[in-house]
Amino acid sequence: MSDNPAPRFRNPFRHHPPVTDRTITTEVDEAVPKPLRVTAAYSWRLLVIAGAIALFIWLVMLLKALVIPLMVGILITALLWPAFQLMLRARFPRWLAIAVSLIGTIGIVTGLLWLVVWQVREQWKDVQEKTALAVAQFKDVLLDSPLHLTAGDIDAYIAQLQTLITEQQDWLLSAAGAVTGTAAEVVTGALLSLFILICLLADGGGIWKWTLRLFPRTARPAVDAAARNGWDTVINYARTQMLVAAIDAVGIGIGAVALGVPMAIPVAVLVFLGSFIPIVGAVVTGAVAVFLALVYNGIWIAIAMLGVVLLVQQLEGHILQPILMGSAVKVHPLAVVLVVAGGAMIARIPGALFAVPLAAFINVAAVTISTGAWRTGEEPAADLIWSTVPRERTRRNR
Repeated sequence: MSDNPAPRFRNPFRHHPPVTDRTITTEVDEAVPKPLRVTAAYSWRLLVIAGAIALFIWLVMLLKALVIPLMVGILITALLWPAFQLMLRARFPRWLAIAVSLIGTIGIVTGLLWLVVWQVREQWKDVQEKTALAVAQFKDVLLDSPLHLTAGDIDAYIAQLQTLITEQQDWLLSAAGAVTGTAAEVVTGALLSLFILICLLADGGGIWKWTLRLFPRTARPAVDAAARNGWDTVINYARTQMLVAAIDAVGIGIGAVALGVPMAIPVAVLVFLGSFIPIVGAVVTGAVAVFLALVYNGIWIAIAMLGVVLLVQQLEGHILQPILMGSAVKVHPLAVVLVVAGGAMIARIPGALFAVPLAAFINVAAVTISTGAWRTGEEPAADLIWSTVPRERTRRNR
């Protein structure tokens, strides 16, 4: 007769709570200090997260021919969405609203390109003459300066400068080729972006419903609410940046015309496009306008152009934008600059362009899920990179 007790019958239909006290420790584990064990636990988890992010970035770069047109199509959709929804609310047929949106966008882009080409053709000879005159005046200033430079020294320095500009031009062309690829790839990407734009305007809701089915059923409400809040944020971002770009371009363009700076329309178009890269784009394009004024009009006109650039940006940022859009909640400008710089390091110009809206979408979606706002449908109660509603001003106790 065995001393082992007979096994007890286990009812398979009875609920048994899970066993939680199965942690196995060894003498080696106990010998390792607890702070070191906690640090190691954090470290391998962070390594896994970093590896997942790196894999995602590698896949994006591998499929950039698809990802860049997709991002362009989504961003243009966000730009057109308020006007598109306004036409739908006015009982426009959907096909007519799509046609008006596409034809209007293509017409505006074509008109801007025509103005740029027209002014370049009209002022090219004058710009060449002023360039030669500016170089001659610069030589005279150097000859009369206390640097004791000779004409040969100046010619040597100018040759070195031309060589440097040529090298940088070759680097920029190679960088642009690496980003855009061949002309066929550019045309293919543009057509793909146009097709994506039409699909999103025609059946964006249906596409999202199909995408939502890829997630587990229990996670769908949270994912749906987070994505909708993120989409509203991207729309608000695109609308605000369109407003910023238009104000900067019109103001700086009018200032350039009033001061007699050449290529005023190309400068205005460049400012408009550059303003879609927050902070960095406005600084770079404003510097281009000031540099043209310095080369072709002299130091005093350049100082006046700098004043116009600063005045327009301050007027837009502190007066017009809060009145028209409300005081959108943003993080510190340093964070925006770092996000733009990181995007440029990863994917150059497309990375800088899409960095802030992508970061804003991820931030809003994460806050929506982490705060539980998806259960109540309310705005996430946390600081966001970009908010869809103005923050109420609170009085500080003094």
